[in-house]
Amino acid sequence: MSIADKLHDVRETIRAASLRSGRAGDAVRLVLVTKTIEPERVREAIRAGQTDLGENKVQEGRRKAEALAGEPVRWAMIGHLQSNKVKDVLRFAGEVQSLDRLSLARALEKRLQFLGRGLDVLVQVNTSNEASKFGLAPADVPGFLKELTAFDALRPKGFMTLARFTPDEEEVRRCFRILRQIRDHALRDAPQGEVLSELSMGMSGDYGIAIEEGATVVRVGQAVFGPRALPDSHYWPGAPGTEAADRTR
Repeated sequence: MSIADKLHDVRETIRAASLRSGRAGDAVRLVLVTKTIEPERVREAIRAGQTDLGENKVQEGRRKAEALAGEPVRWAMIGHLQSNKVKDVLRFAGEVQSLDRLSLARALEKRLQFLGRGLDVLVQVNTSNEASKFGLAPADVPGFLKELTAFDALRPKGFMTLARFTPDEEEVRRCFRILRQIRDHALRDAPQGEVLSELSMGMSGDYGIAIEEGATVVRVGQAVFGPRALPDSHYWPGAPGTEAADRTR
């Protein structure tokens, strides 16, 4: 199957899952994960109508964005972001889905103020409670959201998580439900209120489940581009370097 055909199938799966969850067929945004994928293959997806692209590593994302300059796309940083990479990530990304600490918020704010622009951000939460994963502990989210009110250039839009790497569907759903509950509480109690509606959760192996549990954004790569040569452990600390674990994006 071509990239365009696979992309069509993913969109249809998203649409069906959205309808099953009682929402409109276009209620969920697809971020196509392009890590390790050459620009010309990404361009095939763009030609098929894909506009939201996601990268895990800053240098790879910057190179790819430069190669695809002029294309009608919006880039999201979806991997762990080091504060010393802020300048580079803001050269291409219009969204950061992995905001997980105040030091990063400060670094982003400082650079954004210099650039005179704002940035959409999602707060990353470690819903699986794994030491190997980045993200805030669920209990720390309310305080973090209050702290974010000091940063004028950051526009918090919601939350992101990675479910536990396991074939246990109920455990995966549990991780997604925790994030949904965090979002629902934040809509009611956080200073940002109703703007915190986004839930970025679900990847190539579990995005249908994530949508059923309330995802508004899914991050999918391998379902469109096929298996990667490098295991997920190359991109996500703690992810097993196995074919089963490489279902993740």
